[in-house]
Amino acid sequence: MIDSDGFRENVGIILVNSADRVFWGRRIGQNAWQFPQGGINVGEAPEEAMFRELHEEIGLRQEDVQVLGCTTGWLRYRLPKHFIRYHSRPLCIGQKQKWFMLRLLTDEDSLCFTYGDKPEFDGARWVRYWQPLREVIFFKRQVYRRAMQELFPLLETEKVAFADSLREIAE
Repeated sequence: MIDSDGFRENVGIILVNSADRVFWGRRIGQNAWQFPQGGINVGEAPEEAMFRELHEEIGLRQEDVQVLGCTTGWLRYRLPKHFIRYHSRPLCIGQKQKWFMLRLLTDEDSLCFTYGDKPEFDGARWVRYWQPLREVIFFKRQVYRRAMQELFPLLETEKVAFADSLREIAE
């Protein structure tokens, strides 16, 4: 879905494992890395799109993850001119994204890159939280920074809640 300003509605996913490392996927056939992301279909809510993309791109289902939170608003980036398809209608000049942070609840071996019609990734690694900011393609860097900064406190909140529950158990 492309809005009246030319931005395609999209979701982005920051998936963290038990060690607070983030999933970092290599785009198929390229030496380019990114978080899972994808478009929102007409009539689809952002959270529905996120779960659909999660399954299509890395083979995980809703029960495989815990939703920790999502960005409060849309984060936008513009495509460089050489990436714009000027002959397409409606014209897409960039993306506006809702970003979700998810906690992986299943084994990392559960990831599968061949569920979707067109695989997005052919490899992955788990990296330190801020590493993607140095490696993502330049025109997405600011959106990644904003999403990661906004969602990072959720990891800290989760750790504090976990520590509190351990203290309660010990008492």
